[in-house]
Amino acid sequence: MTSQLRAVVTGGASGLGRALSIDIAQRGGRVVIADIDRAGAEDTARQVESAGGEAHVVTCDVRDHEAISALAQQAEEALGTVDLVANNAGVAVGGPFEGISLDDWKWAVDINLWGVIHGCRAFYPTMKRRKHGYIMNVASAAGLVSPPFLSPYNVTKSAVVALSETLYAEAARHGVHVSVLCPTFFTTRIVDSSRGPVSSKLASWAEGKMKSSNLQAPEVARAAVDAVIAGRLYVLPMRDGRMMWRLKRILPGGVRSLMAGRLQSIIPRPLRHFGQR
Repeated sequence: MTSQLRAVVTGGASGLGRALSIDIAQRGGRVVIADIDRAGAEDTARQVESAGGEAHVVTCDVRDHEAISALAQQAEEALGTVDLVANNAGVAVGGPFEGISLDDWKWAVDINLWGVIHGCRAFYPTMKRRKHGYIMNVASAAGLVSPPFLSPYNVTKSAVVALSETLYAEAARHGVHVSVLCPTFFTTRIVDSSRGPVSSKLASWAEGKMKSSNLQAPEVARAAVDAVIAGRLYVLPMRDGRMMWRLKRILPGGVRSLMAGRLQSIIPRPLRHFGQR
């Protein structure tokens, strides 16, 4: 199904969520854009409509299962039914493990993991009954290769990969396709909203990697929608992500040493200011 997709995108106010919404619109689709940032979601809606699509905006905090349940109901009312849900909302927490507060851990888990669980629980049962649907869970290459200084991010994104693998196996016989998107770097606002004792040097490095990526949000979105429609489980649009994942499976110690070596030069040792909350 490549046209007239009726989709829900969480975290649709900016970045990948916005790009996914626009890509679906360019395919002739209709989109419910959900985000806690109402103004940003409305801006995305305008861009969706400019691209020829139909847009609806719902203010939604993915940490709240009742809000996600209400989102599913509102989406059914607006679209008639939902073909695709993109569980995209996510945040980053970075820094040395010992410097990351429990509050920041909870914030990451509630959004990155529980947000995806809530989304799957809200939309999958109806798709299963209809024997048709697409679920796109947005993880990260970090969920496959676990780079240092990103423990909450790695843990939550790894869990999203595991959830997607499990649901893929359960849902396939019911006509529901599940994909997990694992990109590396592309330009988003995730660094701006990140928490934890992240050094300015690490933040600058990450922003530089985002800006220099050959693939940006529109290309990542296009690859992701193509993959979920094609029924592919793993979506790794970036070459560096595919290479690191393959290397980890062949030589796990080597990829850990490689990533640790690269990032140790960026994170000061010892880090003098943890910035605890």
